[in-house]
Amino acid sequence: MTSQPQGRVVSHGDVVTAPLHIVLVEPLIPPNTGNVARLCAATGCALHLVEPLGFSIDDRDLKRAGLDYWEHVRIVVHDSLDAYFASVSSPRWFVETHARQRYDEAAYALGDALIFGTETKGLPSDVLAREADRVIGVPMRAGTVRSLNLSTTVGIVTYAALARLGFPSLG
Repeated sequence: MTSQPQGRVVSHGDVVTAPLHIVLVEPLIPPNTGNVARLCAATGCALHLVEPLGFSIDDRDLKRAGLDYWEHVRIVVHDSLDAYFASVSSPRWFVETHARQRYDEAAYALGDALIFGTETKGLPSDVLAREADRVIGVPMRAGTVRSLNLSTTVGIVTYAALARLGFPSLG
């Protein structure tokens, strides 16, 4: 591996030109975050991690999932969700399992943030209530699974948003 993840931690000011901001709130599973980091490397999206994390960004499994792509990932770490909200003012979409609006119906814009909750609890209910008109979800067949895997959901929603935007900066 050419670069360690901690070497990619930057300030929000270093990622303002990213086409989208992928925000993982209190992620717990290193391979999920590693897969999302790889997606960010492939798309130029910024990765925001909201603490507490269920692992160290030096975690062996996290590095393995990101393989040799870490040098292409820009990570911003926030102390809490409130700290994220205080420091970042870009428009936001909150991705949740039970949402009234589908992800493919959202009016995405360059610089939007796609915010995903922790694997076990999702996003805080008070945030979802306050931001109800900006909560989107991926439809699933009723009675089959509780939710999709976090990194799968991030991939679905991120590429839908990038497609809507004309795949900025992608060949």
